Amino acid sequence: MMYLTLAGAIVAEILGTTAMKYSDGFTRLWPTLTTAACYLVAFTLLAQTLRTMEVGIAYAIWAGVGTALIAVIGVAVFQESVTALKIAGLLLVIAGTTALNLGGSH
Repeated sequence: MMYLTLAGAIVAEILGTTAMKYSDGFTRLWPTLTTAACYLVAFTLLAQTLRTMEVGIAYAIWAGVGTALIAVIGVAVFQESVTALKIAGLLLVIAGTTALNLGGSH
């Protein structure tokens, strides 16, 4: 259940960040309100996740997966550039997140 809640937090964060791009510096009402609502949901679900998961692991997964998916959205939706260094960085984020998750808790 904790991974499902964390996945919901990640999805809400990704939607909020994408809406933020469309908000044009918070000058457009609906994307701005969508950003705020999504981040409220994201932090609420993350807080619920932290009731049963270590903060270091939960935050690493939340931030790592969110970062990787936002980078993919940036390329796919906003036509951002792709370089070998960016790909290597994303692979390192994924590897680090995986290592923290596999490390488990004591």
